[in-house]
Amino acid sequence: MAPQRNVSAWRPRVPGVVEVFHAHFTEYAYPMHVHEAWTLLIVDAGAVRYDLDRHEHGTPHDTVSLLPPHVPHNGSPVGPGGFRKRVLYLDATHLGDELIGAAVDGPDLRDPVLRRRVGQVHTALALPGDELEAESRLALVGERLRAHLRPRLDVGAPRRDPALARRLRELLDERVPQGVTLDEASALVQAHPTHLVRAFSGAYGIAPHQYLMSRRVDRARRLLLAGLKPAEVAAETGFYDQAHLTRHFRKLVGVTPGRYGRGTSHGRNGK
Repeated sequence: MAPQRNVSAWRPRVPGVVEVFHAHFTEYAYPMHVHEAWTLLIVDAGAVRYDLDRHEHGTPHDTVSLLPPHVPHNGSPVGPGGFRKRVLYLDATHLGDELIGAAVDGPDLRDPVLRRRVGQVHTALALPGDELEAESRLALVGERLRAHLRPRLDVGAPRRDPALARRLRELLDERVPQGVTLDEASALVQAHPTHLVRAFSGAYGIAPHQYLMSRRVDRARRLLLAGLKPAEVAAETGFYDQAHLTRHFRKLVGVTPGRYGRGTSHGRNGK
């Protein structure tokens, strides 16, 4: 089988994410190198072995690997099938330099919840228009990473803050079509992004990005009933494009906007 080197890389519109990098390598091996950013790595198939600070480590599929900035490391596939990986390069917004030493000592984290959440961030980052979801999920990933790197800090149960949650809900209600980033919301209501997500989810049983999408879909339903076409509805309700509307509409309503519009039209006409 010929060697494969398939890569996809982009910089999303999400603060703190320097680069998203997806790759499938069969025989390629990285030489020793460094990054300016934190490297958050998950492997979807195969495995990678690497040296970090003169110690050997590995990344089976259930592991999240966190490689700190400015520390040399390499990387090579384990076995003939190579590996498929997804990487987030993060700046100091989520992880500060004071955590580098702890990450060098223990870069491979066996944490199924963290592994699932990192995958969810990648899914959101691959879908234009879902930046608020990516920000919210990344905030929780950062919180869990810091908990691993600071095991002696017992943060306890999330503190409930209904007043803060209400302020965020009011902000989201005011900005249904235009939306708001997590950083903007944090500055406007004066709260840390992670605490903001926790407070809102604890108060309403739904994440901020889910609440905003629900409001947008509700508006889309009304506009479809009024006779607007799905492309027009997408533009009016703040979706990135018609495909973005369709994805969330089908998730919440069970059918596409086109089918929804046709079905309600037939019902009005008694057909």
